[in-house]
Amino acid sequence: MSRARKRFGQHFLEPAWVEKVIAAIAPQADETFLEIGPGRGALTIPLAARAKHVVACEIDRDLVTDLRRSNRPNVTIVEGDFLDLSADRVRREFAAAKAAPTIRVAGNLPYNVASPILFKLVELFGNGIPLADATVMMQREVADRLTASPDTKEYGVLSILIGHAARVERLLALPPGAFRPAPQVRSAVVRLRFHDPDPPARDRRVFAAMVQAIFTRRRKTLTNALDAFPLSGALAPAKALTEAGLDGGKRPENMTIAELVRLSDVYSQADRRDGRKTRKKGDRAGVAVL
Repeated sequence: MSRARKRFGQHFLEPAWVEKVIAAIAPQADETFLEIGPGRGALTIPLAARAKHVVACEIDRDLVTDLRRSNRPNVTIVEGDFLDLSADRVRREFAAAKAAPTIRVAGNLPYNVASPILFKLVELFGNGIPLADATVMMQREVADRLTASPDTKEYGVLSILIGHAARVERLLALPPGAFRPAPQVRSAVVRLRFHDPDPPARDRRVFAAMVQAIFTRRRKTLTNALDAFPLSGALAPAKALTEAGLDGGKRPENMTIAELVRLSDVYSQADRRDGRKTRKKGDRAGVAVL
């Protein structure tokens, strides 16, 4: 049996907790699953026993070899980093599996890349992959940020950018002893139900870049925090806030998603008026692509 590798952030779920997590996922016989980080197959095997098909993405080649030895006809193992998985590759794998019209996601997310994986799921959904939901395990502190509301210290970039495209609910708490090796933190199981961005932003990349910029100065007023946003050069923060009908004396952590979208829309309009084109990550406008 392959040992846990620290560089992959591996913590394997103990058998006593598998059924609790499977019950939280509640797989049905006509459903297909995308599993992230199957590890030794603790969830893969019971999911395959209950669902139509499981496509499992695993980065550890030794674990891939072990999983393939199980030779289950309704399990497809994809070797590689989930973060590198393209929408086209997902479509091909699920077409080959004769998947159901929608895809459910399950997984025990490595603690060191849980947030990037969540953003990747939102990206796949935005690129037309029919993700119905994702039931995933993660560090409790990440779950706290994911489910946070405005006016709390946990509320920030993760709460907003994921909450813009998914409804999030906490399902289960897991102690360190639920895993081997036991992590030094507590964990949680959460479910994300994906939906079109609500409310829709004129430019999703401008919205994401603005949120990321102002939360580098979360304790400052919006007027001052917006100085960190490159597009504030196209429109002064005070003018942008007036156009959006927002109080510049508030702090980023006081803003709802709808208010932040309204503000980013003002900047998107100003960016177009200024004759700029939407840019990719790393350009002079600093507009991020998630």
